[in-house]
Order: sequence, then structure tokens, then C-alpha cells
Amino acid sequence: MYNRKKELRKNIIYSVVILLLAVFSTYYIYNKFQGDREIDFSSESLDVIYHEGTGDKITISKMTPVTDSVGLSSKSYNVSLKNNLTEDVLYTIKIVDDLEQIEADSCGDMLIPKDNIRISVKINKHENAIYQLDELDDGILLHDTIDALDTADIAIRVWIKQDSNVPAGSKLHYHGKIQVVEEDGMIAINK
Repeated sequence: MYNRKKELRKNIIYSVVILLLAVFSTYYIYNKFQGDREIDFSSESLDVIYHEGTGDKITISKMTPVTDSVGLSSKSYNVSLKNNLTEDVLYTIKIVDDLEQIEADSCGDMLIPKDNIRISVKINKHENAIYQLDELDDGILLHDTIDALDTADIAIRVWIKQDSNVPAGSKLHYHGKIQVVEEDGMIAINK
């Protein structure tokens, strides 16, 4: 015999269980990806957040030369700077070789020549500035001031220039690091 109240109660319980499972799963997945992606660094005045799981590390593992327009649409390394002071802070963003990774991989003879690497920086919503890595003085990509208690969002992209003299598909690669340096020379370090 069909009992309508019993069937309705059973359907409500199933619906609630499915809804709770969906909410819990969504919450878990969101927090898992957020935790893996943001790596905090800090200096005396600045909080620095790298929004990729690789933190401050830059890697080029595929030797595929592309045009600047394609390079500008490639994956970016996103960094947020927050000034914790009530005064402006002068900072510098540098791209340096990741000597620890190069030594760990024993790959000093397998590095892409810096004259083949293009790099762009975009701060907040301004235009991209494009450079060739070997043309940067002491690896300085950006030298700017962040206003008191303000935040700056920076996107850095790295690619192999189209007219590269290195053949596509070669085993050459690049290991670099993004450094945020304050005016007094203090480098932001991992907390």
C-alpha cells in the first residue's frame, strides 16, 4: 500500500543529504585549491603573496618560441604586494636565477640563454611592459612606489622569443625566482 507521507519524508531526507554533500564538497574543493596556491612572503613593510603553487619560482620547461602577442596571453605569475605602513614604500621586483634549483638539478649547461627569454610585467590594470631578460640591469624588472596601506597586483609572464636561435623542442629550460626588495635592500622572505 502506497503511503504518501512516508514517501515524502524519505524524499526530503534524501534531498537534504544530497544538498549537504554538495555544500561540503564545494567548500572542501575551494579551500584545497586556495591553500595550495597562495604562498606568503614578507619583508619589514610589505606582505607579498604569490598566487601560484610554485611561489616565487619561475620555470620554462618547454622550448617553444612564440610571438609577443602569444607570450602576453600565456600563464602569468601573479604577485600581490600590500603596504602595511602609513607611508609610501619604494620597492623593486627582480628576476634572478634560481641557483638552488640549478644546483639541485645539475643543469647549469642546459639553461636557455637569457637573450632568448622575453618577460612582461603588468601592475594593476596598466599596460604591459616587455623586456628581454638579458637587457635587465641586475635583473630589475620593476622599480616603483606603493602608497601607504595600499595593495598592488602584479602579473609577470615569461616566454621564448619568436626569433630564438635555439631549436624548438630542445631540452633547454630556465629556473628563475621573483624577488621583492625594499628600498633598504631587505628581500621579502617566506614566512
